[in-house]
Amino acid sequence: MSDAPTVSEDLYTATIKHFGSQPEPPFEDAERLTRLWGRNWGCDNDVGRLRAVLMHRPGAEFDVIDRSRRINETGTFGDIEAGWYWQSDEIPELHELQAQHDGLADLLRAEGVEVHYVDRVEGGRFKTVYTRDSAIAVKGGAIVSRMAPRMRHGEEQAIARTLANLGMPILRTLNGSAMSEGGSFAWLNPQTAVIGRGIRVNDQGIEQIADVLRHQGAELLVVDLCGYSIHIDGAMVMVDRDLALVDPRQLPYVFLQRLNAMGIETVEVSADDNGWIINGLAIAPRRMIIPRGISEATREALASRGVTLLEIDYDRVQLNGGGVHCSTCPLIRDPV
Repeated sequence: MSDAPTVSEDLYTATIKHFGSQPEPPFEDAERLTRLWGRNWGCDNDVGRLRAVLMHRPGAEFDVIDRSRRINETGTFGDIEAGWYWQSDEIPELHELQAQHDGLADLLRAEGVEVHYVDRVEGGRFKTVYTRDSAIAVKGGAIVSRMAPRMRHGEEQAIARTLANLGMPILRTLNGSAMSEGGSFAWLNPQTAVIGRGIRVNDQGIEQIADVLRHQGAELLVVDLCGYSIHIDGAMVMVDRDLALVDPRQLPYVFLQRLNAMGIETVEVSADDNGWIINGLAIAPRRMIIPRGISEATREALASRGVTLLEIDYDRVQLNGGGVHCSTCPLIRDPV
């Protein structure tokens, strides 16, 4: 028989009454999050003032690339057995990639954005430079993706470690057979996000992301991407809460109608635009970083709507298969 003292039922009840469970306010409440996690982590939009971003400077992981491994049927480079591929018919030098990536990071800092870097990228995973895909920032924290192509498997570990070291809550890590990448996710407004279903995003991934958003009172729209399109950020990017830059050739008409019904005006890119223009990054409402190569027609359309464009050289990084938007994973944005 234990000699431990017992607590009377009345005292136990009083303790529970005064010190019991408190589920409210919710986890993502700004005051609660700041008090317990140090900052109001996450995003519920794609256009509010960007405060912190995750990037990865190209480095030693590019050593895996063998310039003699050309795949004639694609006109590009890669090793099918090893699982790596280079998406263009030209491979730039590492110092060229680093210089352009540094230029983007420097511009972000000049705009008042904190730039954080991924910790210890290993195993020749040179696609890690496209941090947008590795995690999705939502209210109160991040969802760590589960990457689709074999050469990107394992990126999640470095991303999860980095977010944890920064103190950012990880609200979900995709599991099971789920696949999803952040380049196919976009916030339309604080109550509505969209995800592009296609070769990099399956129904299991969509379901797990939607589950997180559902508990936060946000809806996840699903758009089927055309053919072998990889991510929705090759077809649209938000510029302000009521303005988007789109390529209508890559989006279903019903989705374009949905944007209109939500009060989001669309500016269509011109056929004369550099194909990576749409892969720009809003750093504040109607203030965007884009790569050089915008057509006069698109420039004038955006300027007439009060959009300021900050243009940078990014053509060397784009040869790896991703642009400005792909290279940045927002961690904190102001509400709009």
